Amino acid sequence: MSAPITTPGDREQRTVVTSRDVAARRVPSGEAITIPKNSFVNLRQALGGTFTVTYNGNMARIDGTDADAIAQQPLKLEFDPPEADGRVRQSDLDKTLDTIFDPEIPISILELGLVYGCDVIRRDNQNVVQVRMTLTAPTCGMGPVLVSDVEYRLRRVPNVDKVEVALVFDPPWSRDMISEAAQVELGLF
Repeated sequence: MSAPITTPGDREQRTVVTSRDVAARRVPSGEAITIPKNSFVNLRQALGGTFTVTYNGNMARIDGTDADAIAQQPLKLEFDPPEADGRVRQSDLDKTLDTIFDPEIPISILELGLVYGCDVIRRDNQNVVQVRMTLTAPTCGMGPVLVSDVEYRLRRVPNVDKVEVALVFDPPWSRDMISEAAQVELGLF
């Protein structure tokens, strides 16, 4: 077994063998793929709760909640017991969104001000979470991957049946949208 990558941004590369089938998203398209059990992957980066690997010559991201499949410490999303009436708690959505980080900046998308809105609607007897968010730049090539990260994590929230993410660019994102705490962390304050 390889020693775990434990710090965000750790760039030491190592080869690991997947211990089970694991969901991943191809970079930069965000296309969902499955990396089979006993596959060799080159672990390239741990940043913001996700892991970037190379598999069969392609880059892919493995969510931190699935890190055990690559011998890493998994991110545990813990929630209070689900609401008996089937409601989705906004606090669970916010807590989960706060665990999703921009692919290139180790700050959560909430702290960066990338999430413009997150609502739950009932459609066809399902709880559909609708997220309106933006990117730090409209031309960001990692947009599809970030959208996939949001969809993947929010589907783990109790009582969520479906997630829809809309990328919007009005208003355009600016540094002013970063929370004060994140500005301090980034050295912008």
